Amino acid sequence: MAKGSSDQTVAVLVPVKSFASAKQRLQHVLTDGEREKLMRALATRVISAASPRPVAVVCDDEAVASWAKTLGAEVLWTPQYGLNGAVRAGVDSLAARGFDQVMIAHGDLAHPEELGTMEIGDGVSIVPDQRDDGTNVLALPTDVDFDFLYGPGSFHRHLAEAVRLGFDPTIIRSKALALDIDEPEDLDTLDLPALLLEH
Repeated sequence: MAKGSSDQTVAVLVPVKSFASAKQRLQHVLTDGEREKLMRALATRVISAASPRPVAVVCDDEAVASWAKTLGAEVLWTPQYGLNGAVRAGVDSLAARGFDQVMIAHGDLAHPEELGTMEIGDGVSIVPDQRDDGTNVLALPTDVDFDFLYGPGSFHRHLAEAVRLGFDPTIIRSKALALDIDEPEDLDTLDLPALLLEH
């Protein structure tokens, strides 16, 4: 597969849960309204950063679906799947639409600007989070039976899964894409007042 930001055979898949229920670990430092605004603002930036690659959002929340449509993203409705099942269903849907490669990026990336231009090969590429624990971006062919294993420790589990399938996975060390928002201290990487004013 050719590389590059204009390659329309690569789609970006963004799993997004309800903004209202996201990031419970931040509830002691942000109000419910602030958490909702923050997560909507971050996810909006992720979708914008993925351009010009086409974007699909997997979700089971009507408000998220409406928001995604206003941004021009395709909505893949995945009720009661859980994160791993929703991602699997989303990848299968993109494969059926003719996409050869998918980049799975989470909606809580603090600095997603590289998503639209990051070069990926034909195999499996992983961008770990700043703690080398989670998987912030995972790129892979859509036609492989990859077992998605998101959750604590997913970076190492996804590496092992790629090897199990016969790939030599590429680890992409991106200081920007490694930053996601999980814990209160992660908020220090953001211009929080500006983000809360965006939505």
